[in-house]
Amino acid sequence: MTAYARNFPCDMYHLLSLRLYTDILPRPTEFYESKYTMQRQSFSTGTKWEKEIGYSRALRVGKFVFVSGTTATNSEGKVEGVNDPYVQSKFILEKIKAALHEVGAELKDVVRTRMYLTNITHWQEVGKAHGEFFSGIDPATAIMEISKLISPEHLVEIEVDAILE
Repeated sequence: MTAYARNFPCDMYHLLSLRLYTDILPRPTEFYESKYTMQRQSFSTGTKWEKEIGYSRALRVGKFVFVSGTTATNSEGKVEGVNDPYVQSKFILEKIKAALHEVGAELKDVVRTRMYLTNITHWQEVGKAHGEFFSGIDPATAIMEISKLISPEHLVEIEVDAILE
């Protein structure tokens, strides 16, 4: 076995051996690049924080999708549902649903959610909204209290991870 062949998965070694007998197989680098590289697609809503901090609302790498921590800030920069964690959570989850759609995913593809609350006593209101979106999908999840978010009006921040089939 050549040093070149040892750098590829076992099935690639067999393909390289067959390459001696036929010209119809792809070159090893074509096979490796098509099988092992992933396209990167990002989606930005254009909020000031995305530009200032340098992040995407959603990022798809191959079949994996990551939605950044999302708050109840609307397109005009105002917080929806001030002092109401349930309203904020529903607004956030609608934004997440839209972000997933922009990169070719749906709520059914979500495998993990993380909910950050500034007051853990709001867990039932946030959990109710979460259940309205994810009941039957039942992703792995975590609810945790944090000391504060970027604005005192924000009570909840939610992020999700998804895997496309």
